[in-house]
Formats: sequence, structure tokens, C-alpha cells
Amino acid sequence: MVDTSERLQRATPGAGPRARASRSAADRVLATLRAEIVDGTLTPGTPLTEAQQAERLGVSRTPVREALARLIADGLVEERGPRTLLVSSINPDDVVALFELRTTLDEQAARLAARRATHDDRAEFRALAARFGSVTVEFLRDDDTSRHGYYALVAAFDAAIDTALGGRSTYLAAAIESVRLHLARVRRLARDDDARLLTAAAEHRAIADAIADGDPERAVAATRLHLHNALTSIQSHLTSHDRQENP
Repeated sequence: MVDTSERLQRATPGAGPRARASRSAADRVLATLRAEIVDGTLTPGTPLTEAQQAERLGVSRTPVREALARLIADGLVEERGPRTLLVSSINPDDVVALFELRTTLDEQAARLAARRATHDDRAEFRALAARFGSVTVEFLRDDDTSRHGYYALVAAFDAAIDTALGGRSTYLAAAIESVRLHLARVRRLARDDDARLLTAAAEHRAIADAIADGDPERAVAATRLHLHNALTSIQSHLTSHDRQENP
């Protein structure tokens, strides 16, 4: 007896093993390039060619081409003429617009998370609040110049928000994920600013505590304060970077 997946593969052109392998390779290339753009390994303006990336990542040019097309659609890569692709720049005006959108989305997410969080969700936010409360200068300077430990904690917080939202807010969750992708790049501009990261940890703790307490309005207020301070810090870093680039 033929199962459903096998029938679908037979009925769908290009759904055979070779096509699936190509998609899998494209997904891996996409994940690698996206992570390198977000964490700053590939800086704005870095040229990306199919041949170079294929050789570097040990794949054929086809999955690289597919991954680059998706990065263009995401706005992380831009075309600058025929066959010229560059890691997109960070425009200060775009940062403000993204934060305006993010504030609206994250405030609603915090409000709904505080209302909908289950007993297990609240326990998770309690634990996250404690972890953010334990962030110290020593934690930030633990030979981790990229602050992977800190940003992993932020990612765990974001995941807890998504879980608390549940399946009733799929569109909200999708919109937030799209904005997170772009803001993750600019957020890392502050990774060498210990004072800002310590303050941000305290702000995350306040949000987590409010959600754990089931207090929507306090969660919204804490989220608004955090995003206001984050934007102020990022704008300062962008201005400083621009002065260094254009003295």
C-alpha cells in the first residue's frame, strides 16, 4: 500500500530525492548565510558571489543561488547591478521604522502572553526572570566577544513569548519573527556596550516578571520602556559608526 507522502512525491514534479536534496542544501546555505549576516560576520557591503560561496560552503551553485534569492526577498541582500550582490546596509531611517512596528507588535505580544500564559508558561517566565537577574559584567565578559550566551538567553525569552501566544496568534507571531530577523542585526551593534546589555537584561527581567504575574498592562509598559531604550542606544551607536566612517 502506498502512503500519502509517497503519492504526493509521485504526483508533484520535482519532489524526488534529488529535488529534496537540493532544497535541503539550499536551506543549510540559507541558515548559514543568514546567521553570518545577522551576527555581523558578513558585514554590510560584503559582496556575495555564487561561485565563492559555493566553494566556501562546499555545495554546488544551485543551492547558493536559491539561498541568495531568499535573502534578497528577506531584505538582507541587495542587488547592485548585473551579477553583483551585496549584504544590505543598515539604514538609520529603516531602523526607526522597524522599531515603530516592533513596538506595536511586541506590546501586543506581551499583553496576550500575560493573559494566556499557562501554569507551565508562567514557571518558564519566572525562570527566565531569574536568569536575566543573574546577568553580570563577568557573565558578559566571559571570553565571549560575540555575547552568544546573552543572546541565547534573549532567544529563549522570545521563544517563551511565542509559546505563550499559542496557536491563536499565528499572524502576530509571523510578523514578529520577520521584524526580529532585521532587528537582530542592529541589536548586535550594542554587544560591546556592557552597561546597555546589563540594563537590557534588567528590562527583560521586568517583562518576564510581569508576564509571570499575569499583569498585561505592566508587561506592556515594561516592553515599551525596553524598546525605547534599545532604539535610543542603537541610534547612538549608528551615529558613532557613521562618524567613524565619515569623519
